[in-house]
Formats: sequence, C-alpha cells, structure tokens
Amino acid sequence: MSKRVLSINIGGIGNLFIQQSSQVRRIATGIHKQPVQGAVTIQKLGLRGDEQADPTVHGGLNKAVYAYPSEHYAFWAMQRQAALKREEPLPPGSMGENLTLQGILESDVWVGDRLQIGGVLLEVTEPRQPCFKFNAKMGFSHASKMMVQAGNSGFYLRVVEPGSLSAGDAVTLLTGPRETSIAQINERRRKGRQRDLF
Repeated sequence: MSKRVLSINIGGIGNLFIQQSSQVRRIATGIHKQPVQGAVTIQKLGLRGDEQADPTVHGGLNKAVYAYPSEHYAFWAMQRQAALKREEPLPPGSMGENLTLQGILESDVWVGDRLQIGGVLLEVTEPRQPCFKFNAKMGFSHASKMMVQAGNSGFYLRVVEPGSLSAGDAVTLLTGPRETSIAQINERRRKGRQRDLF
C-alpha cells in the first residue's frame, strides 16, 4: 500500500464538556481538528492555523505534529457504535490528529525515523498517551483504555525541515537508529496499565 497523507487537519482551541459527579466541567482543548484543502505551511511548532490548549500533551518542538493511521478509523467506528448504540461518521481529524496517514502504522515506525513529505522532513518522537479528553471526544469513558490496549495510539513528530504539505502527498519513510519502536513503547504502557489494575 502506498504511503501518503490522506488529510491535513487543523483546529483552534475549543471546549469539551465533561460530566463529573453531578457537575459538568468545561475543559479547553485543541482536539477538534477539521480537514483543510490546499497547501498548509508547517513550521517548527506545527501547522499554521493550528492551536494546542495543553502543550504538555500536544505541542512544543517534540510534539509539534500528531499523526494518526487511517487504518484505525474502522476500529473506532465499531467501538463507538457498540458504546453509543448509534452510528456516527468519523471524518479525518476525529482523533485530534494533524496528519491522517495511509500505509504507516505504529509497528512501522521507530523513535528517530523520519518522514519525508515533499520538502518537509518530520521525525518520529513518541506515541500519544491518551487522557480523559479523548474519552470525551469519543463519547465513552473507556476510549483511552482501549487505545492503550489496542496500541493504536498514532505518534508525534518533530519538524526537522519546515515547508508546506497537501493532502495526497506521498510519504517516504527514512529509517533512523531503530532502537525503540512506537509499538514497543505502546506494549510497555499496556503492560504497565495491566499491572496497575492488580
């Protein structure tokens, strides 16, 4: 399967409303990403026009861009249908990702690998660690747990060479030192979470 950018997604800071006990809490978030058309400029701190509410989880030099494999969307559509008892579309950007990718899974990339997309060069840094905001976005309370268990976390990227990207651009995977894979980190997190339950 060819490796390419299926969608480029950006968003401003918005709100999530989370039920806690008898109160509804409003949380600022940048998780609401929408697909955009045409070329998008990517700079050292991310895509032009994109915002992050909490740079400890998304943002900064090492988490400038969040990429997510399109292949996982079918999994999430099924999980949401089972949890919510209704079918709702999941357009690109629904995971809060900046780049919806085709043909690149967590098992394919290692920390230090690079993605060449035209003149843009991005470096893999770490997988996403989902939090309560992802639960709220998906609409059910165990979404984060499912992401950890399934290992379909997506991954963060550092911008090595800025430039512009468009949906449909081909992606070339350039291997790095290959010491730690994203899948290995996800597996350690999964095992650690299992130990926490006992």
